[in-house]
Amino acid sequence: MTKISPYALGATLYMPATRTDLLSVVLGEKIPSLRSLVICLEDAVSESDVGHALDNLQRLLITLSRSQPRYKDAPLVFVRPRNLAMATQLVEWPLISLIDGLVLPKFTLHDLPIWQHLIAPTQLWVMPTLETKEVFDAGAMSELAAALVKEDLGARVLALRIGGNDLLNCLGLRRSQTHTLYQSPLGYVIGMLSGVMGAAGFSLTAPVCELLHHPELLCRELAQDMDYGLVGKTAIHPTQIPLIHRALQVSVEDQQAALLILNSSAPAVFQHNGAMCEPATHVRWAKRILERAHWYGVVGEPSVTG
Repeated sequence: MTKISPYALGATLYMPATRTDLLSVVLGEKIPSLRSLVICLEDAVSESDVGHALDNLQRLLITLSRSQPRYKDAPLVFVRPRNLAMATQLVEWPLISLIDGLVLPKFTLHDLPIWQHLIAPTQLWVMPTLETKEVFDAGAMSELAAALVKEDLGARVLALRIGGNDLLNCLGLRRSQTHTLYQSPLGYVIGMLSGVMGAAGFSLTAPVCELLHHPELLCRELAQDMDYGLVGKTAIHPTQIPLIHRALQVSVEDQQAALLILNSSAPAVFQHNGAMCEPATHVRWAKRILERAHWYGVVGEPSVTG
């Protein structure tokens, strides 16, 4: 399997599998700035359209198999099946190898061995979605993290996706039009997952901001996403992509600090730009900063493509 950086995801655009323009998006023609997309067969597709959506996806794969390989800057492509039964059907398609991976819906510890058995014969990456009531339980998430580290499926996890709307639905809530998710009960959840899953070595992506006419709210939330170490964010409209990618850029100050921290001749403790730097404890941060800079550039400089 080709190694993929979690930072390659950026703004991950969700698109219903019923869309007629999937090919142009997958080939990187329609939305050139897009880094990753999820072709959704779950919530974005009504029950009556499932058959049509599956047929549409199959036609897409057949067309891709007859085309030239996707160029290197084309987006990563993932498919989100409706459930385990549909995933079982999809992995039996010979052409499913043309995509990069699956988004695993409603992922729980109970389903982990089933998904592991299902994915094992393939070369697909997975992005489990944390969106059930168990996600509010820090103990349950610690158990899930430990199981993922222990089991083979953990090595296939490109990132864990936080399903904000489904988690709010568990509480009978909906996103506020004036406050970020961090000012809701999900603030606790995102912080807890960042600690529990991040300490276990897993990357996390941020929930979608479905308020398309509130770009200022999205930007405020993105700043908090970065503070919590999230590597990307779900998008539902192309206008959100540049905002998400801009937030993933790093400051010149952070880039310079990261380079100094990773310098083999750096002292054990030193001061830079008014802050104490300690390579022994800041090395992981420094590596993440340079990885972000590799993919998204430095604020004030042209963006870079990985």
